[in-house]
Amino acid sequence: MSFPPYLASMPMHAITEIHGEAGLLERFRLEIRAFDDDARARLTAALDLAAELHRDDRRVREPYLNHLLRVAIRMMHHYQVRDVDVIVAGLLHDAVEDHPAELAGPAAGAGGATAAGADVTAAALATLAARFGPRVARLVAAVTNPAYDPERDRYVQYREHVAASLDREPWARVIKVSDFTDNGVGVIHTVGPKVFKSATKYRPLVPVLRELVARPDTPLSPAVKEHIFSQLDLAEERFSAILDQPVSAP
Repeated sequence: MSFPPYLASMPMHAITEIHGEAGLLERFRLEIRAFDDDARARLTAALDLAAELHRDDRRVREPYLNHLLRVAIRMMHHYQVRDVDVIVAGLLHDAVEDHPAELAGPAAGAGGATAAGADVTAAALATLAARFGPRVARLVAAVTNPAYDPERDRYVQYREHVAASLDREPWARVIKVSDFTDNGVGVIHTVGPKVFKSATKYRPLVPVLRELVARPDTPLSPAVKEHIFSQLDLAEERFSAILDQPVSAP
């Protein structure tokens, strides 16, 4: 399949709409050319694992892998991230949350109770640590949602978890804000009831992420932080357009 020579400058959702998963994969390959052979091998291995784990997953109208590719490409291209552990964790940021038992493999079934809840999550994280190193596993853990208390508001618990978890992991903030941008700024590429649901879930995160990104220990340049702030502003505009429509008179 041939792609235009300007693929490397196209917005990612434009690549998605025009060229689909194949276009995003090619854009990923273009981005990782800046890395050495060992780094490219690790990044390719992470991509292969993500593709296998999420092979049957969908995001409304597209393969789930598209989302993971955009998160990783955004970090490399727009955030200028060259830390391979961070990009690997970005590709695998939903692996433990969505496919813990498959990721853990036989370890998930050892000892009877280990296949349940926190134990299978721990086994999945141990698999990531063995394959990609403990730092990757720690970063993925920081952006993996816990089991929520069914007696409390799920979205409130989500925001509390994000604020607490990212407070301790500056590099995990970078992964999360790329994930948020894809979900929040990209909300206009969603259809059906998920549009309102996503806007309701993500809108309260805007000030939380803004404060976290602004911290001196967030490892991004001032120019990148300004880019992220503009994306958070855009997300807020889109959430407002979805959620703040005036009620029509009867």
